[in-house]
Amino acid sequence: MSFGGQPAAGFASAFDRPAAYAPPAPQAPSPAPAMPALVLPVRKGRTVSVWVFGVLAFVLIALIAYFAMFIGTGASVMGLLLALVPLGIVLLGVRLIDRWEPEPKSMIIFALGWGAVVSVGIALLVDLLFALSVGPRSAVFSGVIQAPIVEEIAKGFGVFLIYLIGRRAFDGPVDGVVYGALVGAGFAFTENIQYFGVSLLAGGAGELTVTFIMRGLVSPFAHAMFTALTGFAIGLVARRSASAGQALGAASIGAIGAILLHAYWNGSSLLGDFIVLYITTQVPLFVGFILAIIALRREEARLTRQRLGEYAAAGWFTPQEVTMLATPAGRKAGLQWASGLRGDRRGLMRSFIRDAAALAAVRQRAITGRDPHAAADEYALLTSTRATRAQLLAY
Repeated sequence: MSFGGQPAAGFASAFDRPAAYAPPAPQAPSPAPAMPALVLPVRKGRTVSVWVFGVLAFVLIALIAYFAMFIGTGASVMGLLLALVPLGIVLLGVRLIDRWEPEPKSMIIFALGWGAVVSVGIALLVDLLFALSVGPRSAVFSGVIQAPIVEEIAKGFGVFLIYLIGRRAFDGPVDGVVYGALVGAGFAFTENIQYFGVSLLAGGAGELTVTFIMRGLVSPFAHAMFTALTGFAIGLVARRSASAGQALGAASIGAIGAILLHAYWNGSSLLGDFIVLYITTQVPLFVGFILAIIALRREEARLTRQRLGEYAAAGWFTPQEVTMLATPAGRKAGLQWASGLRGDRRGLMRSFIRDAAALAAVRQRAITGRDPHAAADEYALLTSTRATRAQLLAY
């Protein structure tokens, strides 16, 4: 199926693929004598190098110097404290989206770091170059043209890098939305520090309060929503083991959508009655975004249940366990049951659920043939789920 096309005939959705691959029989081969007792999934393609974080730290130092020089330490600190509020709101929303099959922590930190540090640095650098070469620009040009194009390209490139670095942790549209939203949240956090600090210096507490309400409470998800479009586009082709070129093409399409939405969002506050446009268009857009996320989550749950059902057919899980592991109601019931066991075993149940969701994702990657480490991960996760089940049922 080409990007943006229709599902292949015979499959329920664009996310399904022919299942030529079969899960192993329950009698898994014993590990070789040299293999340690604890088998872990392969980390390659799911982590970020420490050197990359070193580069982020270097750019962060430059940003701190910029804020201290142009805004001042006091205003910067106040802006930072206030910027934590909308950041917390967005992270809570992303957490709700990402609960089904959580992304690796290093990838999450990198996504936030890219948005908060590198994307902002690129936007500031381009703004400086414009100021030196073109001179003063109108608010309409800066807000409706320059900012959407520069910022969404900078943020979108970060999501594309996440796909290249952590391809084995980028399984589909939901992951793309999560990574895009995290990059957008990081960008908004740093941008808010600047806006809040400048408002405090320019108009005191009164202007700061208005800016905080408008940016921190009325529209905290704006940047997250813009860049989530780019992530969603990459996630669609990630299902099909997209090459770097295909992923870049999808990112370009998604970025166009993000630029247009960003430009419209900014333009509504500059070119018309913001309150009217906010209620009549921006709120419906946000509601539509939420409904799309719910639909994607349901599709992910359906796919998880289907893949775990294939392991159940091979004898690894019972049908009742599949229902417990692959439905929201089943997970809730499983956790409630585990809480009544000796010693409160909800922690073990969470591990059981988490490993089962990861196993379903691994099988999907094995089916598409896009993960050379799928067999090793599958063995590790099957071993882990079997051991966790034994601990749950132990007396």
